[in-house]
Amino acid sequence: MRKLEIRDAATVEIAAQQEILRSQESRYDHRLHGILLLCSGLSCYQVADMLGHSPRTIEYWAQRFKQSGFAGLQEGLRSGRPSRLTQSQRRALGRDLRRSPRAAGYPQNIWDGRLLSHHLAREFGIRIGERQCQRLFHQLEFRRRKPRPVIAHADPEAQAAYKKTAPTRPEG
Repeated sequence: MRKLEIRDAATVEIAAQQEILRSQESRYDHRLHGILLLCSGLSCYQVADMLGHSPRTIEYWAQRFKQSGFAGLQEGLRSGRPSRLTQSQRRALGRDLRRSPRAAGYPQNIWDGRLLSHHLAREFGIRIGERQCQRLFHQLEFRRRKPRPVIAHADPEAQAAYKKTAPTRPEG
């Protein structure tokens, strides 16, 4: 059998690694392949080289497999950094976000990451970056909506002339 050649193999390898990381199931399957390679007699260094990990990572997989079997290869909980907001602060923040920023004493009409960051510092003494505040909107199941500008009493003919596509007219 001839050796298969893949064009731009380095890019394909990166894409395949990213595909493996996309879900818990694919990461579990990837670990299973690592264990299969170890069972076939390859060393942790050889498996690590083949799968694109450090030898220590392969050793961790093997140890977890020895201790817990297939369950040891399952994805563990990734708690991440603990929230700086308590549950009561989250509830209070949810109530604040349901009101207009003007009701909270701010000059703007819409909550955004920058305003939420300022609000958290003012109300709770907690400093959180703008990007993390945007994630917080998502966690609290809020969507930021920017209003579309509406020109009051605009001329309909001028609006129609400004549009890129002509309106479709029903035939008949």
